[in-house]
Amino acid sequence: MSDVPFRIGVMQLTMEPLDEMLASARVMDEAGMDTVWLAEAYPWWRKHQMEARSSTVVSALMARETERLAIGWGIISPWTRHPVQVAMDARVVQEAAGPGRFLLGFGTSKIFLNNIKGQTKKTLGPMRDAVTIVKGVLGGEAFSYDGDTWSADVPALSPEAHTPRGVPPVYVAATAPKMQALAGEIGDGCLTPSITTPAFVRYTRENVASDIDIGCTVVASIHATDRDAGRDGAREIAGMYLANNVQNIAGAADTLLDLAGIEMDEIRPVAEAMEQGGRLAAKAKVTDSLLDKCRPIAGTPADCIAAIEEYRDSGCTHVMLELWGEDRHEQIRLFGREVLPHFRD
Repeated sequence: MSDVPFRIGVMQLTMEPLDEMLASARVMDEAGMDTVWLAEAYPWWRKHQMEARSSTVVSALMARETERLAIGWGIISPWTRHPVQVAMDARVVQEAAGPGRFLLGFGTSKIFLNNIKGQTKKTLGPMRDAVTIVKGVLGGEAFSYDGDTWSADVPALSPEAHTPRGVPPVYVAATAPKMQALAGEIGDGCLTPSITTPAFVRYTRENVASDIDIGCTVVASIHATDRDAGRDGAREIAGMYLANNVQNIAGAADTLLDLAGIEMDEIRPVAEAMEQGGRLAAKAKVTDSLLDKCRPIAGTPADCIAAIEEYRDSGCTHVMLELWGEDRHEQIRLFGREVLPHFRD
């Protein structure tokens, strides 16, 4: 069993209005969530009446609005900013949040590469460059590095400089086995994609091959007494991500879907509905059977506790609830009252 502490947080997509995201973060803080991870939304969401916002900017604002909640980038693409700039952005969040409240996550993001018409084949080298440079710059010593994609030459940080010090935990988001192995080699944690199942957690553990934090993105929703109502939000967010697997990352998530027992023919109608009628139309195409295969943390508090226990037993050390549906603030409070205490020492 891993020595990494077990944590439960929320994965927040950054395509919602800023005030709503900040309000949600305050509720998470009060409810006792361990973390909020900001999944940087990219311009693909414009197709669905939403607008992408920068995780690095939102994270600093969230840090100022909360007291104990850890703030994570889950993730930003190394292609969006030079790693030296990433280190500069990280310093801002460290300063806004205070010690021990910031987690830095990188992920390739095929959606973003599609938006910028970038290449999607060479990803391991750029990821290694990005992590190496960010750690080197934030470490504070003089740092020089020549990589195939990114390079840096940065002087040492002066002892007199008024700034936070140290390197935050650095996570690598990974679906493919080679990237997961790289996460185990150079990262403090590995983040898995939406529609992660317990079977995919076990697969990830084998590939990572080290005792690092395994953060698992799981579609989620909850209701105090009504199981069907408690699965409604998870059905909607599952529809969005199943459509994404067809529209944006076809091929990259084959193993994820195979381990869930999901056939492409099952999700193609979901993607078509998403394209033609938006997320509510896609939701209507997610059958109970298909939702069950996604292994959501959803339903009543008892359902959610049982699901989280299964994820923990499979090797997940950090549940990231991809929470969706009506009255999310009350859902967060309900998780805080009825679910989190079951997993506290």
